[in-house]
Amino acid sequence: MTPTFALFSLSPMEIIILLGIGVLLFGRKLPEMGKMLGKGLVEFKKGMAGMEDEVMGSVNAPPRHDPAPLEAPRPPQRVNVTAPKFEDNPNNITTPPKV
Repeated sequence: MTPTFALFSLSPMEIIILLGIGVLLFGRKLPEMGKMLGKGLVEFKKGMAGMEDEVMGSVNAPPRHDPAPLEAPRPPQRVNVTAPKFEDNPNNITTPPKV
């Protein structure tokens, strides 16, 4: 008959051995891992509370009628400016002197 606290049908001695190996491998990192796990749980609880508030608020609150949005600001207008054009007149082209 297996004990009621058996985890994945492991005996207490096997669990102790696995915990010992875990401490040997992660001994120095255990405080950091515990801190990260704690922060993760706190964030998870905050998220769940926020979801519960949102769901309960949407069930109890009457439907909202948002006012029509104002006209969105238009982007700045482009100004068409003509650049000076240079003519390629063969009479105006000067060739460098041959050396």
